[in-house]
Order: sequence, then structure tokens, then C-alpha cells
Amino acid sequence: MLAAMPPPSTTPPNQGEPPIGGTPGNVAPSPVVRDRGDACPGALRLHTADDGRLARLRLPGGILTNRQVEALAVAAERYGDGHLGITSRGNAELRGIGDHCGNGLAELLRHTALLPSERHERIRNIVASPLAGLDGHGHGSLHPWLRELDALLCAQDWTTALSGRFLFALDDGRGDVTGLGGDVTLVAQGDGPALVRTGAAAPLRVAAADAPRAALAAARAFLAAADAAGTGAWRVRELPPGHEVDLAAALAHAGIPAEPAPVRPLLRTPPAPAPRPGIAAGPDGTYAVLAAPVLGRVTCTQLRALAGPGGEIRITPWRGFVVPGFDERGARRRLGDLGAAGFVTEPGSPWSGVGACTGRPGCAKALADVRRDALPGTGGLPGTDALPSTGGLPAADALPVYWSGCERRCGHPHGDWVDVTATAGGRYTVTARSGTEERQLPYREGELADTIARARGGRR
Repeated sequence: MLAAMPPPSTTPPNQGEPPIGGTPGNVAPSPVVRDRGDACPGALRLHTADDGRLARLRLPGGILTNRQVEALAVAAERYGDGHLGITSRGNAELRGIGDHCGNGLAELLRHTALLPSERHERIRNIVASPLAGLDGHGHGSLHPWLRELDALLCAQDWTTALSGRFLFALDDGRGDVTGLGGDVTLVAQGDGPALVRTGAAAPLRVAAADAPRAALAAARAFLAAADAAGTGAWRVRELPPGHEVDLAAALAHAGIPAEPAPVRPLLRTPPAPAPRPGIAAGPDGTYAVLAAPVLGRVTCTQLRALAGPGGEIRITPWRGFVVPGFDERGARRRLGDLGAAGFVTEPGSPWSGVGACTGRPGCAKALADVRRDALPGTGGLPGTDALPSTGGLPAADALPVYWSGCERRCGHPHGDWVDVTATAGGRYTVTARSGTEERQLPYREGELADTIARARGGRR
């Protein structure tokens, strides 16, 4: 049975983010007042956890070269616990770092261009459609936007005032990252222009060439609104009523022509699903391989197995990997190799869409070893000795599941998901979350797995 009380913690509650409990969906409590600076960890500002120090590396768009992948594998071996964790923003985490390893880690990252600006490294939070330019859907590559926006962020002194949680989302028009809670969202349009919005406000239309500058202007307007509000807001959604971001004025001040845009493309269309494990064919005859690590963590050996012929790897906001540049035969061979290495490579796998926070023993706030309890055949809570089914649905069509060690629910998914959260009583709660609605499913001893399966099949 799980212990009822955790030991004292060195981890600040939810790293300063409000817990989900009592606030369904993505709605933050109101009003939010921040009385301190953001303590979000980075590559240089390490966080002390129960399993050692933690480094979080911002990877704009989740894009890595093969050389950078090798550098991360070396870093995990030399300075960490031998694993790389993937976050819900397509960033990377190293855990178990020794007390005197920070300088060595930083030097390694500098030599592989993973630290283009040390002053700005925590604010380079950019998610992007991971299949942009690869599968013929959407409106082409997002690389130009990514490179320009990242360069703009790193070139300005004022951008260091952004929180380490402030998020830019770049969508190629397919709608897969528009629902990830971006503070500033850019969406490519088929007719050339782009849409830009802040938070959930109505979008404006700008020229595609102006989109990165428009995103930067929107971020600056947020800082002005946050300063005027005086609440220390870190995210757009935390601004109190009457202090909304004036995006139109910001774009006009930056000399960027803009006009109102229809709200339907952003606000009324359901988000596109996350890309599924397998193979994606491109219109140019090339193929990309899609695979995911179990519970979002890879070993150094698994990481090295990802290196592809195109010289690039993309980490997705759903804790997966996209490896482009194959012909069809090579793609199928690599997919098989990754499956043998322990990756999720089939959309019907029961592991597809299953995630977990760090839990015990790495986090002292956690009430359970959630990674153990989510595994099959490990003697965890009753009912978790086998992988749950998905209520008769293919795993790819079932709701994602996220196991959390406490009510902070760090790293939980966006949109509709099944929330499995440890409690102080040595049990879990199972809650189906959909938008602003939530439904808790009671269960009896030994029925946890079946209850999760029922919740996974509840997609509407």
C-alpha cells in the first residue's frame, strides 16, 4: 500500500503554477497574483529535486540535429541519470544531475548550439506542428518562422522579462497546436497571410512574412498589460479583467499591417489530433518515422537510435519523436528497429497516449510512484498488474491518460484526457476531463484498470 504522507519537499508547489483541482479544463483560478519571480528551471538555472538536480532545455519547435541528439545522450550519461525526459512542450529534461556538474553540462550545450543566448535560454518556449512540411498537410514548413522568432527573442533585452512558462505556438494550419494553450499563437493560412492571437482572444490577420515580428509585438504587449495590472502575471490567461492584451495597438505600433480575421479557423474548429506512431508519407516521395517513448523517457541508447538520414529529429508536444528523410523501405526498417528498442511504434498500442509525471522517489511532493503503478506486472495498486484496455476502442482513438503523483498534475495534457491522480489515502482518483467539464469515476478495490479503460472510451 502506498504511504499516506510524503516526506518534506524541496520542490515549490507546482513550480508556481496553479493546480487543476477545482478549475476544470485550462481555466486558471481568478484572480491570480504572483508575489515572486518565476522559478521555472532551465539549462543553467538548475532545480533541486529529491533525485538530484534537474535541467530543462528549451528546444524551439522541438527540432534537433543528429549532433545535438548525440550531445544530449552524452549529457545524460555524463551528468544525469542516463535518461532524457520529454516535456509537454517538446522540450527536454535531464534529472539526477550532480551538485558540481552544472558547469560541465553548460559547456557541452554551448558547443552544440543548444544555448544560443544564455540570458534568454528559459524564454525560448516555442511549440510547432511537428509534421509541418513533411506529410503534405498544412501549409508548408514552419522553419523560417521558428528561426526568425527565436532570433528575435534572443536579440532583445526586454524579452528576458517573460516568464519561463510563456508559450508561443506555431501552427501550419492543420490545427494541432492551436489547442495547447499558447500565450501567442501563429497559424499559417492557405492564401498566404497568417493569423495571430493572444490567449483565446479573436485573431488578427497579418502577412506571413510579418508573423514572427507580430508574435514578438504581442509578447511585448502582454508585458505591458501585466505591468499595468500589477498582479505579476506570467501567462496571458492570468491577466485580470480589464487588462487584456491590446494586440491591434501593438501591431500598429510595430508598423505591422493587420486586419480582423474570422474566428472560425482558430476558435470554433476542434483541435486536430496528435500525430500517431507509424510512418508519414510526404508529397516529395520521402517518409518520416513517428515513435514515442514509454511514459516520455528515453535511455541514451534509445536516443541514439533516433538519428536519421535527414540529419534532423523533431520532438513533439505529445512526447513523441518525428524522424524525417527516409525512403519507404528505410522508414519501415527504422520503425521496426525503434519498436525493438522499446519505443511505441503502433497506433493501436495501449501505451499510446499514456503519460506520467516524475512521481516518487524523484519528487517529494508526490504521493505515489506513478511510473511504477502505470507499468504492467510490477505489483503496484490492485488492478494495475496489466495494461488497461481502451474500452473497446483502438488506442489511437481513446482518450489520453495521465498519471499524476499529486494534485499539481505537472505536465498534464491539454484538451480531453483521463486524469489519474494519487491521493493521500493511498488510492487514485480517476477523472474524465473535457474542456471545462470534468466527471469523476468511482471504483472499488481492484477495479482501477477497468475504470481507466471506461474513462478512455468516453471520448465525445
